Amino acid sequence: MAAETDAALMASRRQFLQAGALGSAALLLAGYWAAPAADPRPAAGGKLEWLTPLDAQIVAALAPVLLGLPGVPASGVAAGVDRAVAGLPSATQREVRQLFDLLGNRWARRWLAGVRSPWQLASSQELAQFLQRWRESRFALQCSAYQGLHRLIHAGWYGNPASWAALGYRQPAAVMEMLP
Repeated sequence: MAAETDAALMASRRQFLQAGALGSAALLLAGYWAAPAADPRPAAGGKLEWLTPLDAQIVAALAPVLLGLPGVPASGVAAGVDRAVAGLPSATQREVRQLFDLLGNRWARRWLAGVRSPWQLASSQELAQFLQRWRESRFALQCSAYQGLHRLIHAGWYGNPASWAALGYRQPAAVMEMLP
């Protein structure tokens, strides 16, 4: 009787160790798959403080669709978004970082966003469908993520004095003297 109990305990320990090893392997594999797809190309434009090169590619892909302006210079919008995020409180920056990390993940891009192509290769139609799905989602988190992207990209574009001429806006001279 005692021998059977010892054998049962050994089997249980062995199964426990096997399950632990398999679980560890599964977590390592999931971590590998969850890592953002690195792109060797540099970010659009000059040096960015907050955005990564992949973040800048996401902004460059989404900006023309969100703004409704096909010829938007990606580097200007990415630099504007970079400045906008750098000025946000740290708690908000962490949330924006989570959003860009999620969108930068190739599996999340495909399955959660529904964008099959890499951001820089995605068609305007595919990006517009993604944005519409998130804007009209029944999930509050997707709606707020859409609103965050919308606000950041609009701030990055309309906050850039280089875009004002395209809008027909002329800043008063007295205000322009105060700008650095």
